[in-house]
Amino acid sequence: METPDYSNYVDDYSTDENFAPCNLTAAWYFTEQYVPATYILVFILAILGNMLVLIVIRRYRQSHRSPCAYSLTDTFLLHLAISDLLLALTLPFFAAQWITGWVFTTGICKLAGALFSLNVYCGVLFLACISFDRYLAIVHAVHTNWRHNTCLAQLACAIIWICCIGLSAIDINFRKVVDINGFDKQMCTVDFNTDSSAQWQLSMQLVSLLLGFCLPLLVMLYCYLRIFHALCQKSTRRQKRRSLRLIISLVAVFVLCWAPCNILKMVDSLRILSIVSPSCTMHYMLDVSILVTESLGLAHTALNPLLYGFVGVKFRRELYQMFKTGLSSARCQRMSQGMSRRPTGSFSSVDSENTSYFSVVA
Repeated sequence: METPDYSNYVDDYSTDENFAPCNLTAAWYFTEQYVPATYILVFILAILGNMLVLIVIRRYRQSHRSPCAYSLTDTFLLHLAISDLLLALTLPFFAAQWITGWVFTTGICKLAGALFSLNVYCGVLFLACISFDRYLAIVHAVHTNWRHNTCLAQLACAIIWICCIGLSAIDINFRKVVDINGFDKQMCTVDFNTDSSAQWQLSMQLVSLLLGFCLPLLVMLYCYLRIFHALCQKSTRRQKRRSLRLIISLVAVFVLCWAPCNILKMVDSLRILSIVSPSCTMHYMLDVSILVTESLGLAHTALNPLLYGFVGVKFRRELYQMFKTGLSSARCQRMSQGMSRRPTGSFSSVDSENTSYFSVVA
């Protein structure tokens, strides 16, 4: 998945010799109104949700000193939360540029763009890893050494980060701060500006489609279908309905968030290949629609804590204990200031079970 493509606002409207330059005013006005509000909303929700996930994970880690102490799903969820959090941190920069133009340095432009691309790719791949881990645990009942397995999960996460950093290097190399003709503003955008610009753009859209959508979707569909089939053979009717609802929710939300954007990018690729005849109306519709559907995809970063964290019974238990401990500490502090009565309880952050706090299929 590539970063939002603002290059259409620079020259795409005037490159077709069969048409006069198109009027950018309508598209620009819509984007100025829509993007800042949407990005800031996603930023707030994603920060709150993913920070809460990290806090709960940190609570659990306090009783486990080894980096290989988490379960597999916990490890992937940890990296997913970090990825979503880093992605959310770039959104205020791209929201601000639609209000005032890009007022930061070129270095910040390259860094923000690279972080955006890096964490979009990482996020969807970690989702695929979570589904594959649940598939192994439920369908094949894989139970090998706890530490060995979790360290392998850390290695898998490291490989994903390294591969996605390689993909984000495109932003480091080609992202620039460019002037927007007729609007007296600058934008941070990917500008290939080479003889093979169309080939670069097509290649990146193909990589985005395959690695950022098709591959994770196929893994999720296969794993969750096998999980549901396995649960049908050994679960009660109530458990089957609950599992089916959860599986449908996980896959449906992923498809609804990312499919529209990828479909529109395929249409844009057809336009670049001249398979679809370009026009001012098509340019406008693609620019507006891609921005809207990209924001829908970004909303997935705010939904992940709900879908992959809070759905777990043990995650909710640990979250409840955390709030309960916080309230108890506050009450004890008030008592120590003006009351002589001793606190009536303590709450441990440690659960003795060796199962996942963040199991997707709970």
